[in-house]
Formats: sequence, C-alpha cells, structure tokens
Amino acid sequence: MSEEKKLIEVMDAPSFSRTVTRIAHEIIERNKGVDDMAVIGIRTRGAILAERLVSAIEKIENISLPLGLLDITLYRDDVHTRLEQPVVQKTEIIFRVSNKVVILVDDVLFTGRTARAALDAIIDFGRPKCIQLAVLIDRGHRELPIRADYVGKNIPTSFSERVVVKMEEQDGADGVYIEKPTEE
Repeated sequence: MSEEKKLIEVMDAPSFSRTVTRIAHEIIERNKGVDDMAVIGIRTRGAILAERLVSAIEKIENISLPLGLLDITLYRDDVHTRLEQPVVQKTEIIFRVSNKVVILVDDVLFTGRTARAALDAIIDFGRPKCIQLAVLIDRGHRELPIRADYVGKNIPTSFSERVVVKMEEQDGADGVYIEKPTEE
C-alpha cells in the first residue's frame, strides 16, 4: 500500500511573484547595481527561477544580464550511489564568469550539497569576483557550511517532510507546498 501525502500551501502564486521581485531588489541593492553581474540557475527549477530573476532585474535596471543554466549532476558527491545511469542535462554558460559577481540560483536550499556541487561546477568555468546564493526556500537541515545570501522564505521542516515548488513553466501554476506524510 502506498503512503498518502498531504500538501500544505505555504506560498501562493501572488506571494511567489512578490518574492521574486523582492529578491531582485535585494540583489541590486546589495551589489549597488548590476555591473559585472551574471546569473546562473541550477537545473531544473533553479534555472526557471533564475530566468524570472533576470527578467525582474532587467525591468528594474533597464539592462541586459547574462544568464547561464547549470547541470550539476556529475559534480554531486552521490552521483555514483544515487543512480545507476545519471541523467545529465545541458549546461549553458556562454559568457566568461571570471571577475563577475555570479548570482547562483536554486529553488530550495536543504543540505547544501547541491549548492556545493554548483560552486565546483562554476569554478571550472573561471574565477568569479564572488558567488552569491539566492534561493526561493530555505528549509534548514544543512550538512555543509552553506548559507544563502538571498532567501525568499525560511520554512522549518522535518526530515519526513518535503518542500514542493511548482512553477508555471513546468507545472502549470506557481506555488510552494509542504508535503507531509499522513498519519495513520
């Protein structure tokens, strides 16, 4: 018998949109503009979020920003234990990262292992001036000393819970949910 899950909404579509706009403003303010900045999203939902952040920043600053999409599959520390044949997606970084302020974007920050893998991958492309991490959700439970510079929402969770991020581009609607196992 399969275990049923209960979804609890923690961010609706309007909140989602406002959060992306707020993070865009925070990035601009902290960096005193967007000079020498590039945005790189971790596939899949981090890449979608990065596209939205770039769009919001471009509207605010009236400037075009380089956008990269990053697959970290082969940089994961569990690549050989997790899947027999890992599915590798395309990395698209067609600009120089050296001496740039790189905004690394992901949807959920959990253990920190995905962010660590992404840092390794970016360094293979060059030496950025700095790398700042932007996430929609920080759910805690870090296993590595990784901290986000920009957080949409902190959501304390238990290990039995899962954070589900839905995005219009992939899921037909925006929202963030906590998936809890139902009690018997």
